[in-house]
Amino acid sequence: MKDVKLADGIYWVGAIDWDIRFCGSYTTPIGTTYNAYLILDEKNVLIDTVKTGFHSELLERIRNIIDPSEIDYVIVNHTEKDHAGALLEVMRESKDAEIVISDKGKESLLKYYGAWPARAVDTGDALKIGERTLTFIKAQMLHWPDNMCTYSEKEGILFSNDPFGQHIASSERFDDEIPSEKLMEHAARYFAAIVMPYSAVVLKKIGEIKNMGIRINAIAPAHGLIWRKAPEKIIEAYAKWASGEAENKAVIIYDTMWSSTAEMAKLISRGMEKNNIQVRLFNLRNSDWTEIAKEVMESKAVLVGSPALNSGMYPTVAGFLHYIRGLRPRNKMWFAFSSYGWGGGAVKAIKEELSRGRFQVIDTLEVKYAPGKKDIEECYRFGEDIAAMIRGEDK
Repeated sequence: MKDVKLADGIYWVGAIDWDIRFCGSYTTPIGTTYNAYLILDEKNVLIDTVKTGFHSELLERIRNIIDPSEIDYVIVNHTEKDHAGALLEVMRESKDAEIVISDKGKESLLKYYGAWPARAVDTGDALKIGERTLTFIKAQMLHWPDNMCTYSEKEGILFSNDPFGQHIASSERFDDEIPSEKLMEHAARYFAAIVMPYSAVVLKKIGEIKNMGIRINAIAPAHGLIWRKAPEKIIEAYAKWASGEAENKAVIIYDTMWSSTAEMAKLISRGMEKNNIQVRLFNLRNSDWTEIAKEVMESKAVLVGSPALNSGMYPTVAGFLHYIRGLRPRNKMWFAFSSYGWGGGAVKAIKEELSRGRFQVIDTLEVKYAPGKKDIEECYRFGEDIAAMIRGEDK
């Protein structure tokens, strides 16, 4: 295997998972990577391992550089199994290594991986390994209680673990090796589906790192590509996404029984498009929820549509609203619409479900039976009104 060098004495030794298509609550249409990093100094350090089942690839990459028995420290930034799953196999090879971990991580370590010599560290604690000093930064709830980051002062590299990652399987390892738009698209999906619920923590942690005076020349996350050319770009994007900043865009999310609700969605979208608002439509029956979450994050207005079923909303719509409620998108304008036959109830159910997440529905539209001429005009006008609100004009 070809060595992948981040800097003199620092190597990527992770694994590529080309086949995975679902990770936790996240669809991974092009797979992912499990990133681990090896630092050679007076003391040799392994930062993170890989997912269970990928230990052979990890150990082979390490053996290309040093014998695993020469590792002095294994830093566990996060104990979830896609990061620490190969820990037992590593520790069998690195018998004299000491584990460095957060206090919450130490609790998980005992539960999942057994009793190993482990040093618990806090934000600001440092480990001198020779020419380098590694500093630790707790990143509690980004996205587990045990998360932390490791910083190498000499090179200015932040080993960030989950934050700043992307689910990308590729032969490229660095941000300047693929088109920037493609990389940011995957980074946005990752933030929306994994990090967005912890947006307040993101803003706090970015401020804390700035106050520490840390110079970041590169960010090496636990998944995806390493940010060596423009680490400031992903930091700025995280600050924007966490603040709830959005474009003059709308996303329409719906399911349909006999195509009436789908027709409403298209008519409403035309009213917005005619007024220069970018719109994306997603039928929940055949759409990727992870992709929808990204669009919700990037849009000012979110429209949810459902036919009435048993005096409520469609199960697909109910499931998605439960999912998006947990992601807690910020600063959105919510709207609901529905078609129904002999009885309604979908709009009421949508409003009740969104209210559980403290999301307020601004306006609604209901159509009995398939949209007729008057209904078509109302749908179009509904879209026009929403477009005006997105632009900040009076309805």
